[in-house]
Amino acid sequence: MLSVSNINVWYGAIHAIKDISFEVNDGEVVALIGANGAGKSTSLKTLSGLLRTRTGSIEFMGEDITHMPAEKIVEHGLVHVPEGRRIFQQMTVEENLDMGAYTQPRDTIAGNLERVYAHFPRLKERRRQVAGTLSGGEQQMLAMGRGLMANPKLLMLDEPSMGLAPILVEQIFEIIQALHEAGTTILLVEQNAQAALSIANRGYVMETGRITLTGTGQELLHNDDVRKAYLGG
Repeated sequence: MLSVSNINVWYGAIHAIKDISFEVNDGEVVALIGANGAGKSTSLKTLSGLLRTRTGSIEFMGEDITHMPAEKIVEHGLVHVPEGRRIFQQMTVEENLDMGAYTQPRDTIAGNLERVYAHFPRLKERRRQVAGTLSGGEQQMLAMGRGLMANPKLLMLDEPSMGLAPILVEQIFEIIQALHEAGTTILLVEQNAQAALSIANRGYVMETGRITLTGTGQELLHNDDVRKAYLGG
């Protein structure tokens, strides 16, 4: 579904992404783990067209999207839920969800909205509430729901558990699993390596802009180097 080949990304003079290659197959959950500053979020921004690679290529559903505008990438079904939620604070929950559907035919929006509410019943309860007054967990649900309104073929989630209490982290990962079971392919960037690898079919470990290790989720969970660096043991 997604094939990333030898991309290099720079922030000014800083070489942030160094010749990385990876892939995501249809129906998978793929985790991208690593420390702060490893290049995980930069990778997702590059895939979604917010940043540009100097070399290499990005293919999605068999089409080269390396230089495609970000809004066209969304139309193709590659949808990015960014780090930090980035919801529209002054809009209501439902207005935020409507914004996520801007690439979709009008006659599909009501059905997509009901599917989002089925995954996130709390959002339906609060659909008239101003988004900025939601709790952190509810805002994360809203960010994910807004991404789902774009009808993604591949949903990229950047740090969905950041800043949440443990019970909410557990709930968010249960929702991610439910989305996967419902047929959504997921690329997950997450510092909670234990949780991410526990639900991932495969994973990649990033260090200082490079991919240093790959394997199934279970292989990485039981890898001594990964355990020492990211799992506390």
